Amino acid sequence: MDALDILRDLTSRPRAAAAALRSQLNPVSLNARPGGHDNSVAWLLWHTGREIDVQLADLTGDEQLWTAGGFAARFALGEVGDSVGYGHTSAEARRILVEDGEGLLEYVDAALAALERHLEMVTVADLEDVIDAQWDPPVTRGARLVSIVDDAVQHLAQAAYVLGMPLRE
Repeated sequence: MDALDILRDLTSRPRAAAAALRSQLNPVSLNARPGGHDNSVAWLLWHTGREIDVQLADLTGDEQLWTAGGFAARFALGEVGDSVGYGHTSAEARRILVEDGEGLLEYVDAALAALERHLEMVTVADLEDVIDAQWDPPVTRGARLVSIVDDAVQHLAQAAYVLGMPLRE
């Protein structure tokens, strides 16, 4: 097993984790804010798709699925929806209101599928390519790919945790 085999296996896991949330997604659970936190499950799923999509588009030069796949129009979140969510103010995070849980899962799945397709075209040598020299140490393609999947796993786990909590009206 080489590094690409490991990345491919790792990348397949968030798809199953996201799909496992399907039965728990409804407008109330999607937009609940346990403990008054700004980031709802809808925000977590939206952000998961966005962070994969934006970073992958930067790596591949392809158009983001957000626009190419019609998700921006489907969710109609405006300018805040076009962002990634890093550094959202409280007000911005609270504007991510989505009642279409299936659509959010479709977006996350499409972004992860695109990532899997990208990994089919990458070689082990490509993983060493420096893609961002502004950091110390510089960021390689391999490090960015791990970071993308790690962020997705963390946010999907957060969503699963929140969905496991009893909601109080």
